[in-house]
Amino acid sequence: MNPKVDWYFTKNAKWQNEIEALRAITVSCGLAEELKWGCPCYTNNKNNIVLIHVFKEYCALLFFKGVLLQDPKEILIRQTKNVQVARQLRFTSLQEIVKKKSVVKAYIKEAIEVEKSGVKVSLKKTTEFNMPKEFQNKLDELPALEKAFKALTPGRQRGYLLYFSQAKQAKTREARVEKYATQILNGKGLDD
Repeated sequence: MNPKVDWYFTKNAKWQNEIEALRAITVSCGLAEELKWGCPCYTNNKNNIVLIHVFKEYCALLFFKGVLLQDPKEILIRQTKNVQVARQLRFTSLQEIVKKKSVVKAYIKEAIEVEKSGVKVSLKKTTEFNMPKEFQNKLDELPALEKAFKALTPGRQRGYLLYFSQAKQAKTREARVEKYATQILNGKGLDD
């Protein structure tokens, strides 16, 4: 266990017992503990395998390549329709974690083997995501914005496309595009 990560387990009082149990399970599988994205992240040979995170209604293990796991118990959850690769195991009590300990270990061990195998997941191309017409109009109007958008990483491009598309009203989509145009021109992602 990495002492630099200890604070995470004490700051989440509501889920402290549950996430400490998940921590013990993941470390017992031979994974190294690191702090990434503000959460405990467990790695094998510097490759991300699983992450512990908490939400209001549950705590979870997030498997970075969860889509490649066999999931014989059908307990892996895709958080949203836009998540392509990661999958979660969700827990609402310590008793649930204790009861499923051997299953959780089996999923972690499979995730380690998947990572060791080097298997890659084919992601949807940015061009396959919906391009809101309000954003396309702005790109057509400002060639510098189009150039800056194309220079962003595919993940940042997808982030903007998803965010702009989520708005139900054209007025909201236009407002979002206006708000983030400068950020795109500065080469930054949605959350940078």
